[in-house]
Amino acid sequence: MKAAATTPDALDLLLRGEYPDPEGGAPIGVPVKVVHIARSLSGIEADLVAPLGLGRRLAVVSDPATREMLGARVERALAGLGGIVPVVLEAQPHADAQTVETVRRACGSVDALVAVGSGTLNDLCKFAAAKDGKPYVVFATAPSMNGYTSMNAAITVDGHKQTLPAATPLGVFMDLAVLAAAPARMIRAGLGDSLCRPTAQADWLLSHHLLGTPYRRAPFAMLADDESVLLSEPEALLRGDLDAMRALARTLVLSGLGMTICNGSYPASQGEHLISHYIDMFAPVGRESHFHGEQVVVATLTMARIQEEMLAAGPPTLRPSPITHTELKERLGSEIGESCWREFEAKRVTEETAPKLTRRAARAWNDMRDSIRGASIPAARLAAIMKRAGGPTTPADIGLSPAFYAAAVRNARFLRNRYTFLDLADDSGHLARWWPT
Repeated sequence: MKAAATTPDALDLLLRGEYPDPEGGAPIGVPVKVVHIARSLSGIEADLVAPLGLGRRLAVVSDPATREMLGARVERALAGLGGIVPVVLEAQPHADAQTVETVRRACGSVDALVAVGSGTLNDLCKFAAAKDGKPYVVFATAPSMNGYTSMNAAITVDGHKQTLPAATPLGVFMDLAVLAAAPARMIRAGLGDSLCRPTAQADWLLSHHLLGTPYRRAPFAMLADDESVLLSEPEALLRGDLDAMRALARTLVLSGLGMTICNGSYPASQGEHLISHYIDMFAPVGRESHFHGEQVVVATLTMARIQEEMLAAGPPTLRPSPITHTELKERLGSEIGESCWREFEAKRVTEETAPKLTRRAARAWNDMRDSIRGASIPAARLAAIMKRAGGPTTPADIGLSPAFYAAAVRNARFLRNRYTFLDLADDSGHLARWWPT
């Protein structure tokens, strides 16, 4: 497999602040100063970090698995830059408010944080760094998610998984040999997190056409070249093909940068992520843990089918949402239900807004349908790509019963003030038909 070739390179242009805005705005830049993706970083770790001026005392944050994989090597390499404080969290740490405080206490005396890990480690460090106003960089250990370069973190607070503002890394360093040696499930998870681009874009376009939500083309234009390479031969990722791994790594990095330039996760996290968040929050006790991207890809296939069926059905008639504040707290629990009501109330369709939105949907339908279909990848093709990589495609593949998964699809819309095809399907009476209670 050959790596994607962009002329000029989108990632380089972004890092230089020279990426041309496809909508005619000023050239686009990002706060990340360096992204270094190479077949090996062994022996040059300090050379990559030193120019960033992080200070003389660095915390290298890992867990037992990522320390064995890369963290100990990074600690040795960076020791010549000053004092190193190894911070090794418990095995399989959780990205929650309590663990963030553990990281902050352990890093209280340092100038900067060096995360060595993937999704959870990166989220913990970027959120802790933001809380304390400290810079951080990350050495990736797996191509498992697209959050390395985003300016938000998925943190669970009082049982409610939330996407919260966080620091962007000054540097992201990806050793392709290390990424290729990651567990196969983590590689498939990264592919799964990448496959949600079309459903997230479709949901964002829906909100743009129906509600006037601001929308940007740049995050998707940035991804186009690398995404096409990645999706053409997904099985190469599991063969240790470093060119295939480069395409995945670049897709994940560029997806994160897309979120950063939009000041939010809109281009990469919509209905499919809400379903995954619901699973994280309410999955049955004792269920085997699954990676974020494994859940996201199953939810992506659901969203792609919902989007296809809704677009084929024609302009919808929206109805007022029947759920009340009290009913939502009964359904989700008092504390989480209260938090979710605040999110849902901001987008809830009422007696007053239902006819207005119905008329607006009718007027905008053809343009919206055409733009969404132009951005979409058919659900059948997405499923085939994941199957070729040996990844999950059904709720059963991620340890969920049909009843629980139906509840996730029905209730995910309440988790966040983001209007997606889950909302449109439910507000027009279609969701109950596809996912009955």
